Amino acid sequence: MSHRTNSYHLFPFESSNNKLIIYHQGHGGDFYKGKDTIQFFLEKNYSVLAFSMPLLGMNNQPIINIENLGSIKFFDHDQFQLLESENFSPLSYFFTPINYSLNYLEINHNFKNYHMVGISGGGWTSTIYPALDTRISKSFAVSGSLPLSLRINSQDLGDYEQIQPELYKIANYSELYVMSSYGVDRSFNQIFNKYDPCCFAATLFNEYESKISNIVSKLNLGDFNVYLDETHKEHKISEYAQELILERIAQ
Repeated sequence: MSHRTNSYHLFPFESSNNKLIIYHQGHGGDFYKGKDTIQFFLEKNYSVLAFSMPLLGMNNQPIINIENLGSIKFFDHDQFQLLESENFSPLSYFFTPINYSLNYLEINHNFKNYHMVGISGGGWTSTIYPALDTRISKSFAVSGSLPLSLRINSQDLGDYEQIQPELYKIANYSELYVMSSYGVDRSFNQIFNKYDPCCFAATLFNEYESKISNIVSKLNLGDFNVYLDETHKEHKISEYAQELILERIAQ
């Protein structure tokens, strides 16, 4: 039995503006937890392609037979390291479903552009995937990541995918931020909840914000921004963040 990811294409309540928001939920569970954000964009005439992280929500939790280990039920991302080999990286479970879904939409629809929004683990996905696929125009990671050198407590360390060494030896977080920012009509935007009780709270981004901005500015193509949300004390995409994202993608 193999891992399966389900994506859900949601249509706006009235006429479509022919633009797509990829919404990615975090480790909290099903994408339904982001219903307020999804509804916000549907009401603004955006289509939404909604994802939950691997093994979560309505995605399956497969039982996989591993040589010398037996049959193991996969329910936690840290278990993915058991599947690593010279010819396969479990990180594909995080990115391939998005790629396949966009390939399908390109054939069957005619969207003007694709934007990406994610919270927590979904914010991590919204950080890394745009670095790999330049079809993503503007991406927004809410409470999604920090460079590894700034992760100074356990709550910011993250799961398997956040610290998988083979990936970050190829491109570290700072380089991935630049990659997601770079390109025609492209931007990468981080939103941090100042009082987030889960992870990536406060203002550690001050340690790298200007450095990344300067690099992207010198490339003269693309945009990098960091925003601090002080309007609440929760782990969420707030109304302030929703309006900010809407303003940025409308530019």
